[in-house]
Amino acid sequence: MADQSNIQSAACKSIRPFRSSEEYLYAMKEDLAEWLHALYGLDITADTFTESLETGCALCELANSVNRAARLVQPRRPWPDVAYQARGAAPGSFVARDNVSNFIGWCRGELRVKDVLMFETNDLVERGSDKNVVLCLLEVARRGARFGMPAPVLVQLEEEIAREESREREGGTADGGHGRGRERGRRTEEEEEEEEEQQLAPVWQPQRRVCDMRNLDELPDTPQCLPSLLKAQLSANVMRAGVTP
Repeated sequence: MADQSNIQSAACKSIRPFRSSEEYLYAMKEDLAEWLHALYGLDITADTFTESLETGCALCELANSVNRAARLVQPRRPWPDVAYQARGAAPGSFVARDNVSNFIGWCRGELRVKDVLMFETNDLVERGSDKNVVLCLLEVARRGARFGMPAPVLVQLEEEIAREESREREGGTADGGHGRGRERGRRTEEEEEEEEEQQLAPVWQPQRRVCDMRNLDELPDTPQCLPSLLKAQLSANVMRAGVTP
């Protein structure tokens, strides 16, 4: 479950508007770096993000942590460990490439992460695309959170928005019920994809949106207003609005 104090602290502190996709990307690196440091004590910052991950060892450790959490929720699935080799895993080496490739194979095979959120070995080993690596790790963090793992602040914010939207739907009036019935009869592609993801991780979570934090500095200090304000201020998808050049 999201730490409410962390959410309020992250959302209410003054953050200047991001002026470029690079600033969005840097903010996400900071969040992921803090998350990985909290999980493993990994010596990583936004500035050393790629260097700290390029051997693939930390990524495979992350995969195995998700596997251990998943086994508790889905004991009938094997969730095999991801093999990796720490010895000789120098940056750019064959061993490092093999480690990163194993992590990528786990994301595709076990978590079924969609291609649009995946990265290739060269994106990390040869610094091809930090963005692809960041988006993939955020998705891994979301899946891990479904199994009870701690989540980065961005994912916690997404969950808070989703819970608020769920409460609003449940609190809706009864009029217009026929229209809602017709609407429920129309299965969209998005709903079908969400159902497929729920089959992978049956601990149900409402659909999440990645947060656009451009206007966090405009939030008041009143915690009670946080969910609705987050919904209003942070509803844009960062993959489209914040990262895509």
